Amino acid sequence: MTATRTEMVMATVRRRIAGRSLAPGAKLPSLRALAASLGVSVSTVVEAYERLAAEGLVHSRPGSGFYVAQQGAPFSPSASGPRLDRAVDPFWVSRQSLESAEGVSKPGCGWLPPDWLPNDGIRKGLRALARAPAVSLAEYASPLGSPPLRQLLAKRLADRAIDCPPDQIMLTESGTQAMDLLCRLLLEPGDAVLVDDPCYFNFQALLRAHRAKLVSVPYTPSGPDVDLFEKALTEHRPRLYITNSAIHNPTGATLSPVTAHKVLKLAERAGLTIIEDDLFADFERSPAPRLAAFDGLERVVTIGSFSKTISASVRCGFIASKPGWIEQLIDLKIATAFGGGRLNADLVLNVLGDGGYRKHMEGLRTRLAAAMSTVASRLRQIGIEPWLMPQAGMFLWCRLPHDADAADLARAAMAKGFVLAPGNVFSVSQSAPNFMRFNVSQMADEGLFDFLRQALR
Repeated sequence: MTATRTEMVMATVRRRIAGRSLAPGAKLPSLRALAASLGVSVSTVVEAYERLAAEGLVHSRPGSGFYVAQQGAPFSPSASGPRLDRAVDPFWVSRQSLESAEGVSKPGCGWLPPDWLPNDGIRKGLRALARAPAVSLAEYASPLGSPPLRQLLAKRLADRAIDCPPDQIMLTESGTQAMDLLCRLLLEPGDAVLVDDPCYFNFQALLRAHRAKLVSVPYTPSGPDVDLFEKALTEHRPRLYITNSAIHNPTGATLSPVTAHKVLKLAERAGLTIIEDDLFADFERSPAPRLAAFDGLERVVTIGSFSKTISASVRCGFIASKPGWIEQLIDLKIATAFGGGRLNADLVLNVLGDGGYRKHMEGLRTRLAAAMSTVASRLRQIGIEPWLMPQAGMFLWCRLPHDADAADLARAAMAKGFVLAPGNVFSVSQSAPNFMRFNVSQMADEGLFDFLRQALR
């Protein structure tokens, strides 16, 4: 009841500010005066004022009271949404997906709908954290991160034939931070980096932020084109190769053992380091080949996170690497982020360690397989043809009919309230103008299929 009264007081103050009866710089009513006029307690008004101050709407002057903050330009609804006029580049889909209003359909985004995630397990984990000692709620974590979580990650990596002790695992705030730290460690501006074509678009964005030279190699249903991979090594002498092995993003392809061995032989000969993003591991029904497993973490570094299977709000990732690099990565982590996120790591540990997570993932894999089959069939009826049928995961990489321009289609879709992911945002060579990545878990809106059917006639 107190929270409801507090929100009522806050709403009253906001209305007075919006209506200019409380102008910028004006003093708010005293605690006792407002409490009496609204029929609430003084403590309720104190809480409301403090929360408004936390929002930056008001500020306090010790010994004097609370005052309306000096306001900036009036809020403009038209300026609050994502920009629709920017180029369709690697930032475009991310901006549309992250900034669009709640309720906008996002078949181009890279994550599951909230009700597909283990919400009961997250709530159970949060309740456990609420009873944790104060140090767990307030202190920085060590740079390496939670020992129990790293021990659990070592066991999970062993299930994929990757032998990595806990002291060779460092927790990060996300998979993106893991990649960023490795780029800081291994790259200088102007260094060449190999990526798949197509590849996850944020690989491109991050590498450009590090001023790397991007070199792409066509991706096939069994992995990178080995002949062109070798040619790129000879011509460009890259420092890194960044890829997914288990479930490739965006194609859904799976690396074959033969291709993996060939890539590792070429990498050894060229002195190439490989970063293997294993973000989608828990979506697999059976483990696919890992470069890190064949290599023993000699020149392959594995990274991952839990944003796709637990929660995007729980920022926790990891790096598994050879020992010498971990020490250098710790220093970089301290320099750029200081300590780790103890609460997030503890929550991930609680969710992963609970028996409900395994059961949830079994059900999720079944649900995704059914959605994959249904969506692929419905897209084919429109003339949109999947490049391949993935063994697992959430993505379908599809060719549009009539050589339709995917970027134009995505712009038209955005105007109708659908966020799509056009092919060339994934392609360094810009060789996928008539491809689209669809997230099968985000395609429950019947209006999307009506739009595609009409737009592609």
